[in-house]
Amino acid sequence: MPIKIQDSLPAKKILENENIFVMTENRAMHQDIRPLKVLVLNLMPTKIVTETQILRKLSNTPLQVEVEFMQTASYQPRHVEPSHLDAFYTVFDEVKNRKFDGLIITGAPLDHVDFEDVVYWDELCKIMEWSKTNVHCTLHMCWASYAGLYYHYGIPKVDLEKKLSGVYEHYVIKKNSPLFRGFDDIFYAPQSRAMTVKKEDIEKVPELELLAVSDIAGVTLVKSKDSRRLFMTCHPEYDSDTLSKEYFRDKEKGMNPDIPVNYFPEDNPAKKPIVRWRGAGQLFYSNWLNYYVYQSTPYDAMRISEESKKEG
Repeated sequence: MPIKIQDSLPAKKILENENIFVMTENRAMHQDIRPLKVLVLNLMPTKIVTETQILRKLSNTPLQVEVEFMQTASYQPRHVEPSHLDAFYTVFDEVKNRKFDGLIITGAPLDHVDFEDVVYWDELCKIMEWSKTNVHCTLHMCWASYAGLYYHYGIPKVDLEKKLSGVYEHYVIKKNSPLFRGFDDIFYAPQSRAMTVKKEDIEKVPELELLAVSDIAGVTLVKSKDSRRLFMTCHPEYDSDTLSKEYFRDKEKGMNPDIPVNYFPEDNPAKKPIVRWRGAGQLFYSNWLNYYVYQSTPYDAMRISEESKKEG
């Protein structure tokens, strides 16, 4: 089954050209099933690129998924046309009385910025608090993982002296987790960040379990034991050229970036990057949707708040 999106969203044409099944609103209205409702809080400045990357991963499952995008009201993006936001994005006040099967909070380019100094931090805290009663399962990506671990569990981020950029080996710790069905014991995934968290800080919190780590990149995947929140520091949704674009962008700015690790053949930026993460990335999003959203979310979405009361 496909993802359901608005008919004119730019990602629709891109995905259809990749032979990915996308269902328009008009066609979905004639299907007598309940689609999963997934809200994406897109904090990235490159809105359309991030939309397409996430939709590509959510689309390749047997489930019908109705995806909506949300932006912050307390900060207006500068790298996207206002008409795009007006047409395809909502804000928190417009959804706060609704229930969602899944919520994805993306990363943001906010390395070396204290959480409390982020312009939309108060708004993000409201959304994360709201997710406890209005969302069945929330997936936090990259920067949002650190923000979520800090907000929900008080775990501080640790700034890195040098940006972590490249494709790294990651080890599955909890091999019987449904999240890793079909995974190899070692999987590759891109990393692009200048922060981390200490493994021992995660292990001190009884409500959390560590699922995957990297010898170099550190903590990779963390889950709350009630399976309502996942925290992912890597980027399995990245396109083949995402790290390349970041590298050349930073180079043009005179930032003297390191060549992304294990990415360009022979570490030569003139050569086409090698993709090592596509299969694992697709499995990750498919498993999240299937086992942590579809298989456990109430058929009546209004019961999501009841779940929270039971767990609390």
